[in-house]
Amino acid sequence: MNQQFRIGFGYDVHAFAENRRLIIGGVEIPYLKGLLGHSDADVLLHAICDAMLGALALGDIGKHFPDTDEKYKDVDSRKLLKHVVELIRANGYEVSNVDSTVLLQKPKISAYVNEMRRTIAEIVNLSVAQISIKATTTEGLGFVGREEGCAAHSVVLLTKNET
Repeated sequence: MNQQFRIGFGYDVHAFAENRRLIIGGVEIPYLKGLLGHSDADVLLHAICDAMLGALALGDIGKHFPDTDEKYKDVDSRKLLKHVVELIRANGYEVSNVDSTVLLQKPKISAYVNEMRRTIAEIVNLSVAQISIKATTTEGLGFVGREEGCAAHSVVLLTKNET
């Protein structure tokens, strides 16, 4: 079956931790805590990676970059996203657009969203207009509302590469 379009959904969550940098969407955001993870814990880039991998049924980020592998310790998630994009292309697809939502009580990240969009667009080789990032709180509810962590959702559309 030749499928022209594939859609993928990704989700990631990380807890806040002391003595960590807060990196979301490939952008460092000044804050008193960062996100805990084996890599740099970039919750947004991880959700985007999972969405891309899911669109082609290639597993998830943990399968490709296991947290048991020391070569991924504190790795820059922009490198992970770049690798996933290369994998998508090797399977005959291109990324058409990315739509994401970051759930975060604090800090407010609206001032960083355009830089995140530019960073992701450059890695994925798209225009900034094809990258959407929205930020929301959970109105004080759940682990995000209690400021215990951050979550991200992402949807991607892949298009069959006709060349």
